[in-house]
Amino acid sequence: MTDEMLAATDAADTAEETVNTAELLALFDQRAATYGLMSRLFSAEVDEALLEELHATPWPVRTGNDLADEGNRLIATYLSGVWENTLTELAADYMRTFFGHGYSGHAAAYPFESVYTSEKRLLMQSARDEVLALYRAAGLSKKDSWKEGEDHIALELEYLQVLSTRVAQALRAGNADEALAWVRSSYNFIDVHLAGWVPLLTAEVDKFAKTDFYRGLAFLTEGFLETDRELLEDMLSED
Repeated sequence: MTDEMLAATDAADTAEETVNTAELLALFDQRAATYGLMSRLFSAEVDEALLEELHATPWPVRTGNDLADEGNRLIATYLSGVWENTLTELAADYMRTFFGHGYSGHAAAYPFESVYTSEKRLLMQSARDEVLALYRAAGLSKKDSWKEGEDHIALELEYLQVLSTRVAQALRAGNADEALAWVRSSYNFIDVHLAGWVPLLTAEVDKFAKTDFYRGLAFLTEGFLETDRELLEDMLSED
């Protein structure tokens, strides 16, 4: 093989690597955005600015995951009927669905890992301690304004948003080993701290929610986590 042919081969390999890196960056940027949105929707009631953003969002019809597709369909259908009292309706449903009329362990779809992983459906159990240790190990701390437990689904999803952002940052810096480490952390967190209890939360939301918006959010979250877990597992198996 001549020097010219070797140079051409090297250039082709470099171009392919650039394309692959660009695709990965787009993927992890999109993952971060999706996790960020889901975290926000679980963390508090929808406000006017967010409602306008959601209403303008093109919700996909087919994602390859039946749960995510059902979630997108329910949310899109609900948003197609936005009216003057939508914010009030959503605020009431948010409180009814996730807080109920007082804590009894069975009166609402309580969005805490501990409720679904402890024998007596109690708050602030070992799951909370485990995720708190992971947050701290990653250099993260809870905002003073956050008054709920650290195993709230909004914080667990936000943690995955942070990890996805760190993968993208490592890729942009050309640090493949660091990127892979954050991918592994993401997979392990989903596998250990979300895959087991989010389906139970979805069933509870489906039971307590009165609007298709929050039912859709639950289905979308479960479906996206399923897809993402499979994606990350495939990435790690190829390493």
